[in-house]
Amino acid sequence: MYSHEKQLIQAGKSAAHANKAVVLLHGRGSSAPGILSLARHLQLEDALLLAPQATNNSWYPYSFLAPVADNQPALTSALALVDDAAAEAMRLGIPASALYFVGFSQGACLALEYIARHGQRYGGVVAFTGGLIGESLEKENYVGDFAGTPILVTSGDDDPHVPLSRIEESATILRGLGANVILEIYPGKPHSISPDETLLANEVVFGSSIPH
Repeated sequence: MYSHEKQLIQAGKSAAHANKAVVLLHGRGSSAPGILSLARHLQLEDALLLAPQATNNSWYPYSFLAPVADNQPALTSALALVDDAAAEAMRLGIPASALYFVGFSQGACLALEYIARHGQRYGGVVAFTGGLIGESLEKENYVGDFAGTPILVTSGDDDPHVPLSRIEESATILRGLGANVILEIYPGKPHSISPDETLLANEVVFGSSIPH
């Protein structure tokens, strides 16, 4: 088992010239540079980009549906890295209301788990194929008020790694915390990010961003 070394790649606009900051979380087996390449397909021209790197290219060793204890200490360490990235954005003068999170697969699960534990008004969240983490969901972990934060969750209807039932359960919890959850399920979609998903993310999360 492992904890993560602190590695954070910054890209995009400098904080002085950015209207928002985006924390990008890569999937299992991928990397921070890999998820940063996704930014070319999203409306992030005005954004400071922050991409943490997972040790061993994996945020936690087992499925996100495993008992939480089985994925420790890696999971707690991964959540701390996301917190570090959010804190760095705020240190650079970006308010939470202009802070966004984007993740794919394991990174999408991590993004949703982090924000659900720190509910407040964010700029928006995009979870490409992900859900909240744990064999069963401990609702007492999830606190705060999203105050209408747009959260887009997309997936295939029969994804081999992320069951639709968990996505729907996660959406219910996030809505209960005041999030505006948009759930888009694609029949037969493979475990990847499609152009339709990035277009939708631009439309419902990034297209409506308010300059600060």
